[in-house]
Amino acid sequence: MSGCAEGKGIVVGVDGSAASRAALRWAVDQAHALDVELVAVHAWEPATGFAPYAPVSTRPTVAEQRERAAEVLAATVRAVFGPRPAAGTHAVLAEGPPAHVLLEQARGALLLAVGRGPGVQGEPRAVGAVGRECLRHSTVPVVVVPAPAASERPPDRRRGARSLHAAGVARGRRTNRNARDRAIDTR
Repeated sequence: MSGCAEGKGIVVGVDGSAASRAALRWAVDQAHALDVELVAVHAWEPATGFAPYAPVSTRPTVAEQRERAAEVLAATVRAVFGPRPAAGTHAVLAEGPPAHVLLEQARGALLLAVGRGPGVQGEPRAVGAVGRECLRHSTVPVVVVPAPAASERPPDRRRGARSLHAAGVARGRRTNRNARDRAIDTR
């Protein structure tokens, strides 16, 4: 699906974070209750600003970056739905600034859902930059879904799934083994 939701359903922004998975779970329940389609959208932008001394061979191509973004979208959808997404669910990968892409995809939708990450020491965090832009400029209602506390998170539905913490992404620490993964911020 390359267009916007056109009044048919609910659009939800996903970026692989616990907050976006919470927003997707919330949106699934709402879409089911309202009997409308669900559009999970992941926006990505080609990475720029590599260090001039970085070897060209370690810089990811646009195609590699697009592939990585598609992997993030697919992994987020699988984390919420398991191997088979619910009927009426569409995943959209779109290139561009996240807020712009979400606003465009949500034009004419019933609503737009975005996640809000946990704050420091369990305190609620303010809405992030993308959420603020969506709240400020959206022509449809925007729902901001808080990420559950670590103790409240539902178990991952995928068999043998690992959390981002287990994968080494927690607290800004990265254990990715190649420069391509380090060059793309998937949070």
